[in-house]
Amino acid sequence: MEETAPAPAPDPLAGPVAVTAAGALCWRVRENKLQVLLIHRPRYRDWSWPKGKLDSGETLPECAVRELREEIQVDVQLGIPLPTVRYRISSGIKEVFYWAARLQDVEPVPDGTEVDEVKWCPVDEALELLSNPSDREPLEELITAHSRGDLETYPFIVVRHAKAKPRSTWNKAEGERPLAATGRRQALAVCRMLTAWRPKRIASSPWVRCVQTITPYVEAQQVKKLRTVPQLTEHAAERSPKKARAAIEALLDKQKSTAVCTHRPVLPQVFKVMEKRMSPKLAGKLPAADPYLHPGGIIVCQISVKHPGRIVSVEQFDAYDD
Repeated sequence: MEETAPAPAPDPLAGPVAVTAAGALCWRVRENKLQVLLIHRPRYRDWSWPKGKLDSGETLPECAVRELREEIQVDVQLGIPLPTVRYRISSGIKEVFYWAARLQDVEPVPDGTEVDEVKWCPVDEALELLSNPSDREPLEELITAHSRGDLETYPFIVVRHAKAKPRSTWNKAEGERPLAATGRRQALAVCRMLTAWRPKRIASSPWVRCVQTITPYVEAQQVKKLRTVPQLTEHAAERSPKKARAAIEALLDKQKSTAVCTHRPVLPQVFKVMEKRMSPKLAGKLPAADPYLHPGGIIVCQISVKHPGRIVSVEQFDAYDD
């Protein structure tokens, strides 16, 4: 008589998420040794990572940056994404998204309410101190990235312009077609999202709808110069895809934190350049089908400092859409 295999045990962490949160693992290197920052929460009497619940209308990266500002009074720039942690709480499943965040020459200060103590410690000590076993998973990935030389990174961000006025209602030059009212609100959302990475070099197609999408960030961060790249307009990229790809190559070769705003039809050329600098597994995370990104959507790549040009992570986020 044939024996049937026992049914797999149900996943205790499967099912709907009751609480979504985001945070970061702050890190630094001292005397050639990797250190991470733990926080002590008096309410729970535990050692953990700075994190907090997602506010209404907030993206996960914005939440992570805000929570670090509130809990330990530091402004961070997010690095590579780390494993998401799930665990059960009284109301159901809690899901926490984490990023790496390098802290240099800034000392965190506990807020005194949610956090009463902070502690820099070697990673081995952190693995022992962490109260929640699931919090070790993002730390282990951070340690692995450091051992590969891919923990210190800078961002390269691709932005699709926000929602523009319909072509059917516009009878002037295509390059002058501006954002719709929704698009202007999305541009503010793009500004808030980009602040999580704070790219210093900003480039854009010179067409009005792209410039309008990225201008709120340029003004908010007091970026010295918005560089316009004629090769990245719809018409120029259609005439010469090779020149559009070369323009993206040139931006990547600067090896500086960068955001570039362009059009939906140009995105395949952008992705072709990026694919060459990442593993096939990461390339599979790039959008493969039209429309690639929603209006105001972004692709965030982290590029290794130690291995110039190597893209080590890919994330996608959408702006506000009403």
